[in-house]
Amino acid sequence: MNQPGETMRQAWQRHERRWRDNRYVYAVVSRRSGGISVGMNLNPDKACNFDCIYCQVNRREPPAVRKVDLQVLAAELDRVLEAHRDGSLFEAAPFSALPPEQRIVRDIAFSGDGEPTTYPHLEQAIRVAADARNRFAITDAKLILITDGAYLAKPAVRHALALIDQNNGEIWAKLDAGTEEFFQLVNRSHITLERVLENILDAARSRPVVIQSLFCSIHGQTPRLEEIEAYCGRLNRLLEAGGRLKMIQVYSIARGPAESFVAALSNAELDQIASTVRSRVAVPVDVYYGVAEGKPRS
Repeated sequence: MNQPGETMRQAWQRHERRWRDNRYVYAVVSRRSGGISVGMNLNPDKACNFDCIYCQVNRREPPAVRKVDLQVLAAELDRVLEAHRDGSLFEAAPFSALPPEQRIVRDIAFSGDGEPTTYPHLEQAIRVAADARNRFAITDAKLILITDGAYLAKPAVRHALALIDQNNGEIWAKLDAGTEEFFQLVNRSHITLERVLENILDAARSRPVVIQSLFCSIHGQTPRLEEIEAYCGRLNRLLEAGGRLKMIQVYSIARGPAESFVAALSNAELDQIASTVRSRVAVPVDVYYGVAEGKPRS
């Protein structure tokens, strides 16, 4: 389990999406990676096929950039990795708060302001990251695709996933619900939960997939036990169908959500969900806390 100190929690909550004047590449202190995650935003236009109630992206403001320039993206990635190598990255907050053992680039993640698999040149972007990873000799760093799973079975995406596999890669697939009703309440998508699960299975038959599950309070209510049990049932059916699951990440909100009726769960509430999942699914479960104990919900 990952119990944070207050300084580290503040670093996560800052989680700036820009690094200096970059358009696409940003460095963050990542609670789930346990160090520095270098993000590559392939959706500066903020387009996404989900409209999650807990999303931190402010879609009320127009995007500053709408298209990805791969040459600019490559140059920005080099600048961030050079700042890590020469130590200048750690001259200011939040990186200056990191202890020495966490001043490491743990991953280069395809994430940002939307769903990265909607980007038509995903494979080329992955090649940019893989090349930089090798040139800067950070081969222990992973390439991570953070995805809602909606397009994992598309041929072009499948081809791109193979390149991630070749570069110490992982797929982190979102699954926040066990029933269609709860899925639509939380993720608000025109795509069905069943379709998402089929796509996750397609990817998980070829490599172990990490499941990332954010649980939150909605109108002051925690997810019902019946919903968590249905969620566990979905995971077990993935396993029974030949899917491989490497890890289940259980976490809650660390930054401001899209909707005011959404709030982070307490540590105890997250622990209860994780305990239920561990008792029903034979996959390792890790918990990432987001709020201080005793902090009131707003």
